[in-house]
Amino acid sequence: MISLPQGRVLIVAGSDSGGGAGIQADIKSVSAMGGFAMTAVTAITVQNTLGVHGIHEVPVDVVVAQMKAVMEDIGADAVKTGMLHSAEIVEAVAAQLSEENAPGFLVVDPVMIAKGGAALLEGSAVAALKEVLIPLATLITPNVPEAEVLTGRSITDLASQKAAADALLGLGCDAVLLKGGHLSGDTLFDVLATQETVHTFSSPRIDTRHTHGTGCALASAIAALLAQGVELTAAVEAARDYIHEAIRTAPGFGKGHGPLNFLAAMDDAVAIDEDDEPVSRH
Repeated sequence: MISLPQGRVLIVAGSDSGGGAGIQADIKSVSAMGGFAMTAVTAITVQNTLGVHGIHEVPVDVVVAQMKAVMEDIGADAVKTGMLHSAEIVEAVAAQLSEENAPGFLVVDPVMIAKGGAALLEGSAVAALKEVLIPLATLITPNVPEAEVLTGRSITDLASQKAAADALLGLGCDAVLLKGGHLSGDTLFDVLATQETVHTFSSPRIDTRHTHGTGCALASAIAALLAQGVELTAAVEAARDYIHEAIRTAPGFGKGHGPLNFLAAMDDAVAIDEDDEPVSRH
């Protein structure tokens, strides 16, 4: 029997012509986690596993029109933002999400730099991100370099990772998932901080170059689970399990940073039981 998608997720982000990150990764991840993905494209990138070769920004009014078209007809249970590129787009998206009919969950992935090193967020947009969008967020999911830009702190170990997560809460979001993949060591730590608790997740590092789109996929998987009513910590744990398996079983495409196996949830699927606990379907 084919399961119908549950949980509507509006993704506001840039596209990746290589299919490994951005809107393409978001759609695949939301679908793999059982949600229904919708999009508002903010930029078109010329991109493959070797890097970003061009960025073409979508006009701000077109970005907003896409969001309105989806919200006024289909509606959304959660919104996930990715590459917003400019201060104007950040401000316009934040204004739209401040409307009374905005979804209850907002996952902000503060995308700044592509895997190959290309800048995906203009410097002037960082202030807008901090001032108008992050305060609206249910969860923000920065990696270490992004968290360092947002906080002005150096992050070198788990202790400074936790301190930076706490500092990021001061920007007004409900929760922070500070990902530790850029730090050294055989074990990878992610820190989930809320106003009440700090939870540390750990997993063995997989030695591979095929990690393109990891941040996009993780944030979108979490958004899809939140949209289906899963509690935050359980959603993060299940999404991390999905990403770990997606990296482990990556298809090996491309000559550079290759894409994940976005269908991993269907192969060795991560499910959620009635008590919001991640369980194996095997």
